[in-house]
Amino acid sequence: MTTPTPPGPVRVDVDASAVEGELTRLWTSIGYDEINWTYTPRGRDVLATLAGFGDGPYLIRSHYMFSSGTGMGLPHWGAGNVYHERADGTPWFDFQLLDRAYDTLVEMGHVPIVELGFTPRALVPAGAAQRFAFQAGSPTQYSEYEAGWWSFPPKSLTRWAELVSATAEHYARRYGKARVADWYWEVWNEPDIGYWRGSVEEFLQLYRVSAEAVRSVLPDARVGGPATTGDLTPVAGLSAQGPDFLDSFLDFCTGQTGQSGQTVPLDFVTFHTKGAYFQPWRSYLPPGELSAPQSPSMVKMLREIRHALRQVAARPGLAGIECLADECDASVPAHHGRYDNANFAYRNTEYFPVFQCSLMKKLLDLDQAADEGSVARLRAATAWAFYIEGERCFEGTRSLVTYGGIEKPVLNAYRLLSRLGGLRLRATSSAAWPVRLIDEARSVPEEVDVLVAKSEDGAVTALVWRHDDDQHRGQQAGRPVRVTIRGLDAGPVLVRQWRIDSAHGNTYQAWQALGAPDYPSQAEIEQVADAGRLRLFEPERLELPSDGEVVLDLSLPLPSVSLLELIPAGEARGR
Repeated sequence: MTTPTPPGPVRVDVDASAVEGELTRLWTSIGYDEINWTYTPRGRDVLATLAGFGDGPYLIRSHYMFSSGTGMGLPHWGAGNVYHERADGTPWFDFQLLDRAYDTLVEMGHVPIVELGFTPRALVPAGAAQRFAFQAGSPTQYSEYEAGWWSFPPKSLTRWAELVSATAEHYARRYGKARVADWYWEVWNEPDIGYWRGSVEEFLQLYRVSAEAVRSVLPDARVGGPATTGDLTPVAGLSAQGPDFLDSFLDFCTGQTGQSGQTVPLDFVTFHTKGAYFQPWRSYLPPGELSAPQSPSMVKMLREIRHALRQVAARPGLAGIECLADECDASVPAHHGRYDNANFAYRNTEYFPVFQCSLMKKLLDLDQAADEGSVARLRAATAWAFYIEGERCFEGTRSLVTYGGIEKPVLNAYRLLSRLGGLRLRATSSAAWPVRLIDEARSVPEEVDVLVAKSEDGAVTALVWRHDDDQHRGQQAGRPVRVTIRGLDAGPVLVRQWRIDSAHGNTYQAWQALGAPDYPSQAEIEQVADAGRLRLFEPERLELPSDGEVVLDLSLPLPSVSLLELIPAGEARGR
């Protein structure tokens, strides 16, 4: 049972004097499969854009750093191509490709999540051919290695440990030990599904030798894992083994299983969540044909993250450990789009940035529940979104930019979030959907909610949105929202409003107005990009608080999000 949104005007109340604590910037993290796209011109542009938000360093995670290959990026594939063996079996290492990726991240000021995976071709075990059937000669597969041999446990944990320690040593020399010790050294990805074709016990031993190899070079390094999936019930052919796998991993690291009480290095815990598996993933219908209507479920994501946090908190000594949902996505997979299944089209529209804003706030609300001792703390909610080489304009992939470098509306959500201050303020909405209802709902119904923060200079920033998980409701007329901010300091404030909706901060609508060309000209690219820039929704103005109070009236269509800024007049210059 869910609580319907009350009819009539929405009341949003903010107490600018009630600081609830530091605002954890969960959103400052992205990830992607294609590690070799990190250093392409387009990849560098995206990473520079994120750095330009001034929101602190982003945590950047990518797959396939140890996979063998040519270094040519493909959707859902990449290769660092580090490990090789000479004819006599002696290992040697080539860091050229990885250097280009990590040089880019370091240059941009980002912090890598170093995902230690996957098995290099020279370490694939001898039995892989028998355990993984592959029909040679298929023109759509390079080889049996790309098809899946990379997911087998390395044939030698000793050689694997040498690879890990050599990598840590190489980057300690290249950037300095202090810098790389601050990175997140993570072992593998989603070992509970097809990314790992070994047993749970084999993975636990891989984790142990990997963590110890990193620490042998960097004693103060942060090491962690296991980056398990979060599904609590079977879905899309997956058996929901992630939570059980996470239990085994946590027991192993805390010395509760088969280690005579010895613990294994563990500085952070990672796990994943996906809000939807649209079926079929690929419909093979002509463009424009509709698939059966489906939508992401924020409720599913919240349940899965809460469950994982509780699993962590239940272990001795882990209640305060950092937790990263380092794949935290409304739907999966990243490289499929609206031509595969029409439901992926939401990734192009104003729905997606509003979903992301609401999700971050709900995750923060889950985090607040940790004060009751029920869950651990969340450090990051990683959007597995970057860009896809070769796609058509607004293909519908889970990406931040599309053809020609056109920024998608979702990137403006991260701009708005970056403008929030560092201290969270108490705020309520009469039409908010509270996280305490996640056990009673399947999806978030229509709501108006708010996330408010305060800066050191006294500026108050309020993010207010109108959202419904059902992406197929379409655009709904504006709903009146009265925002009352109390507890302001004396003196005038400069009021600004920024907006993302169907007509503002929205490159997708501008592209559609041009006739939705698959490959727009350079002039059209520039026109669309300019139309989608985040601009003031209305002229800025001065307001003089009455007894420390300012009242602002909005009209929010569905879906939409506004950022309100109230800046002390003396601090407004340069903001």
